Amino acid sequence: MHALKKRSPLRRVVLASAATVSGLVMLLSLKPHTPPEIAAAPAPAASSGSDSSAGSGGSSSSGSSSGSSSGGSTSGTRTVTGETVQTRWGPVQVRITLKSGRITDVTAVSYPTDNPRDQEISSYAIPQLRREALAAQSARIDSVSGATYTSDGYKQSLQSALDSAGL
Repeated sequence: MHALKKRSPLRRVVLASAATVSGLVMLLSLKPHTPPEIAAAPAPAASSGSDSSAGSGGSSSSGSSSGSSSGGSTSGTRTVTGETVQTRWGPVQVRITLKSGRITDVTAVSYPTDNPRDQEISSYAIPQLRREALAAQSARIDSVSGATYTSDGYKQSLQSALDSAGL
């Protein structure tokens, strides 16, 4: 009697083990796809480089120096930078531009960009949060699904900028 006959349980064990090992080798040799290029990532990085001391604060306690405002051109335009809020995935900081007591622009000075997934999340969340803030004219905006930590940090920094502006 041969050990690998068709009805032998040992044959099934050997075949199942070989299939498992083959599947595991194929799974481990699988290379992840390359992340998509993020078009929105370079633009905010350039604006944070032009910021004076506000973009360099790394902790949430830097808000006292980050909550600065600067006079703009004429007709009451001014810019206020909110506190840097530390989130689970990195710091978030917002700068607002005000004209006649209304928010005319909201810029994310810093936000999580450490890895491709952070860049992907930020590329869709930051513009959506900006639109909501401009429409609401306050920090009472909805969080972006899938970007809860970034949304919370954005709202806190936005509120801090609004508080510094006296709104």
